Amino acid sequence: MLTLCRLFRHLPLSWLHVLGALLGWLAWLLSPTYRRHMRENMQLALGPTEARRLRAAAIGEAGKGMLELPRILLRPLPETASRVVEISGWELVEAASRKGKGILYLTPHLGCFEVTAQYLSTHAPITVLYRPPRQTWLQAMIEAGRARAQLHLAAADLSGVRSLLKALKRGEAVGMLPDQAPRTGEGRWLDFFGRPAYTMTLAARLVDSGASVIMVWAERLPAGAGYHLHLQLPTRPIRGSIEERAQQINQQIEELVRQCPQQYLWGYNRYKRRKSSAAPSLLEEGGQT
Repeated sequence: MLTLCRLFRHLPLSWLHVLGALLGWLAWLLSPTYRRHMRENMQLALGPTEARRLRAAAIGEAGKGMLELPRILLRPLPETASRVVEISGWELVEAASRKGKGILYLTPHLGCFEVTAQYLSTHAPITVLYRPPRQTWLQAMIEAGRARAQLHLAAADLSGVRSLLKALKRGEAVGMLPDQAPRTGEGRWLDFFGRPAYTMTLAARLVDSGASVIMVWAERLPAGAGYHLHLQLPTRPIRGSIEERAQQINQQIEELVRQCPQQYLWGYNRYKRRKSSAAPSLLEEGGQT
């Protein structure tokens, strides 16, 4: 698979998106579990009518997201960054940088979430929370693609949390996927599109650092034209208890998803069940360091 990905990296982005859309439909047709998750998640968040209207587009966009990865991760960084052809909200980054207290970038599974940190790393150092995937070939590709000069990986453990905190104390940026289902003991059951979802608390804890919070996502443009990077402040201040802040981050993600629902990763099992854990996790302990 890794060899195949290395071949795909040479194809134009427009070709990869066409092939990716076909791959998305193949996954839809061959996996009943994937179909069920996508249908249930879209209907819950958007309602039956809107879910049916956007389902075909969402299937294709999910496939594009899979097949664009080799070109995003395995091409030289300047080439990858050049695929970001439009930016909205860059003045927020400049204002946050002047404060010198670090930036917390929150990037949901919306659009091309891999290109965001790649692009941001061309302007300043960024440390990204990282949890290795189960597939070894995918792990190798992601680690190779994320190992850029100013893009640093922080493992999803206590040492990684300390790396994030140190980066913020240096006034640098950190990034994470706040809608990623955490491991047992690393989250709380909170509302997400009207249904309990096991939600990470680390992002909510890092808000305490005083870092500027910026929501960021990369819209996939038609015909392989590139990406539009959207940078936005939370629509409301994130404050209160850890649980309240985590819930507010979920609400901010919902607002981003509604901007471009066909490009959200609806097939991701956001509502997977987790066994309860009485002991605090490494991430929770680290967030209090």
